[in-house]
Amino acid sequence: MNGIHDMGGMQDMGSIRRETPEPVFHAEWERRIFALFNALDVSDSARRQQIELIAPAEYLRMSYYARWLAAIEPLLTSAGMLTSEELESGKVIGGTNQKWDVLTAAEAHTWITPQSGTKAAPNGLARYQVNERVRARNMNPVGHTRLPRYVRGKTGTIERVCGVALLPDAVTQGLGEKPQHVYSVRFAARELWGERANERDSVCVGMWDDYLEPA
Repeated sequence: MNGIHDMGGMQDMGSIRRETPEPVFHAEWERRIFALFNALDVSDSARRQQIELIAPAEYLRMSYYARWLAAIEPLLTSAGMLTSEELESGKVIGGTNQKWDVLTAAEAHTWITPQSGTKAAPNGLARYQVNERVRARNMNPVGHTRLPRYVRGKTGTIERVCGVALLPDAVTQGLGEKPQHVYSVRFAARELWGERANERDSVCVGMWDDYLEPA
């Protein structure tokens, strides 16, 4: 998906305001939105995709957690967890929804802890190995993808084989889980942004098998 959310490598978007020390949350409502968003019974890829569907002008206007808040309502209603009327009124209409259990703090902790994907590993070894040269595929998918626009068509080097994870593109399109090897691929800054970039700089990007081809 080529949306305004894919801002990596873009210029003239303003300076980055650094805070020292930087708080985890700037307001109590952000902490609550973080908890609610991660408690949703939908995949991480579906949550990301919903944020990507925010209109560009609105996306740029919103703060980080305001985007999460905007994504929660359609995710809740489309999953059938509650209705738009219930969201508007703040009250249960027609009885309690029995399909989902109330999530405890202990359960929430396990939901947001990264899990190993080794059990879902496809047959065979990783397609690419450390120090191998690869090229990011130049593709422009209509739906959700974790392939950044600024690396498409660019050549890099496998820095690390990171294990196996579900392909986000397939999950959001209803094509199954499609577990694949994931790699940390190092791209030279000059490969990405030309000769004016510092020759000593580089960027490492997490990339699935389907995003890569031999260089």
